[in-house]
Amino acid sequence: MLRVLIWLVLIMPFIAQSKVIHKERSLYRNILVEKNADLLCLKFNEKTRKSTQSCMYQSDPKKLVFNYTKMTFASLLFIDNPKNVLIIGLGGGTLSNTIHELYPNAHIENVEIDPAVIKVARDYFDFVETDSVTSKVQDGRIFIKRAALKKQKYDWIILDAFNGDYIPEHLLTKEFFAEVKSVLTKNGVVAANTFSSSKLYQHESATYFDVFGDFVNVVTDKDSNRIILAGFHAMPTEQQIAERVKRLTPKLAPYDVDMQLLSEHLSYTKGNQDWPKDTKVLTDQYSPANLLNYQ
Repeated sequence: MLRVLIWLVLIMPFIAQSKVIHKERSLYRNILVEKNADLLCLKFNEKTRKSTQSCMYQSDPKKLVFNYTKMTFASLLFIDNPKNVLIIGLGGGTLSNTIHELYPNAHIENVEIDPAVIKVARDYFDFVETDSVTSKVQDGRIFIKRAALKKQKYDWIILDAFNGDYIPEHLLTKEFFAEVKSVLTKNGVVAANTFSSSKLYQHESATYFDVFGDFVNVVTDKDSNRIILAGFHAMPTEQQIAERVKRLTPKLAPYDVDMQLLSEHLSYTKGNQDWPKDTKVLTDQYSPANLLNYQ
């Protein structure tokens, strides 16, 4: 009880200062943009809760706010100079903007199902669009199906259709991951922002393993999300990781990304499987994502 009271005392001044500067009802949800001193946040207001999707320090837009966003850049310990990037789920466009600054010659495709989210990202979060950085209103799975038909390939696929404690069921199945794998280049990597603890953890892990084989979990804080890194053919050696950390550290420092810390929190599932071998794989026919998550 005392801890709760202390937390309330610490957080209440910030809650009181928070001001809604934009509010709208989209086809899918209530969208809010809240300003709290220097912090600007995109939130989805759904029934009795708010889920924060993206935040930006207005005085220092480069500096990343969320731990999971920083963890996503552990991907760069597995790939060099990505040329084609696909991001499913836009939020405020933070990942896209950062990758564009790091790799200005890369082609980045952002896919977002809600057109209102794209507009808010443009109007409030400085989301950058150029000839090589694009956004498309479409369901992520439909986009990937069509990309596969067109024989398109991506070096870095980021799955970020995550809403606090929910990922759309059709983006969690064996069939979907197989479709993702089909548009991944030979030396590419998939990075998925997902659950670090939930009833879905074991099923999701079993499903990734079924499609991609051994993968890597990145978790730097026990209370945060995990990032799954999958699709690579072999785990980099310690020397390769050390060399990449050294090369990437100065590039990522302005974004408050600690590459050394990330390198120390790579948990390879090979020989370290943390789910029962008989865990049921999620499929289009067996995908009780909501049921599992809210039990």
